[in-house]
Amino acid sequence: MKDYRVYSWLKNNLASYCLLCGLKTRHRDPALCTGCLADLPWLHTACRQCALPIPQADSLCGQCLNRPPPFIHATAPLLYRFPVDALIPAFKYHRQAAYGRLLSQLMLMRLTDYLEQHPERRPDLLVAMPMHPRRQAQRGYNQAFELARPLARGLSISLHLQALERVRDTQPQQGLNARQRHSNLQGAFHCANTAAIKDRDIALIDDVMTTGDTAAEASRTLLRSGARSVQVWCAARTP
Repeated sequence: MKDYRVYSWLKNNLASYCLLCGLKTRHRDPALCTGCLADLPWLHTACRQCALPIPQADSLCGQCLNRPPPFIHATAPLLYRFPVDALIPAFKYHRQAAYGRLLSQLMLMRLTDYLEQHPERRPDLLVAMPMHPRRQAQRGYNQAFELARPLARGLSISLHLQALERVRDTQPQQGLNARQRHSNLQGAFHCANTAAIKDRDIALIDDVMTTGDTAAEASRTLLRSGARSVQVWCAARTP
């Protein structure tokens, strides 16, 4: 009888609750109820190279046809729309670690299926998008590192945290035109360990892809430093 009471207490007091609506849920990974999980803004059809939402699956968008980025593929499970556009800033700027765990779980769900469908795209190494040391010191953590760690464990892929450095504290890309964005990012990254990435297929991890300029510049740096290929994995893609 005592064992049953302990079991009942654990069942009732250690239950999971949906991070979005607060309802009790049987899901722990991810910690969302069935309804909220289904209602997320899933990215279903996208450009196979930059993950821009387009009607035709596994096609190229006009921008990638005209000016292909240096990374060979990009993938994201979600569109940067409500509630994702609230979850990511809360995780990124307000230390809401539970939202970061949720995002990494959603990425892991999508990437597990993605790599089953495209085993040839499985990378040798994960590299998190770095922050400039000054900004990381102010924030206290790098959100891309926090997303990358559970992905490395869940997918059994090595993660290198010092392979890529951000050596210029660039201004935000928002509001800049194409030429200004390119100039703003020139020389922003440095590969600190070329031996670790030489002849390796790399997946670059970030939270959101917007124009793709930052991912492109980081990819160029990795490729110039000896990487065989770079793809981009992010939690969300802006439309």
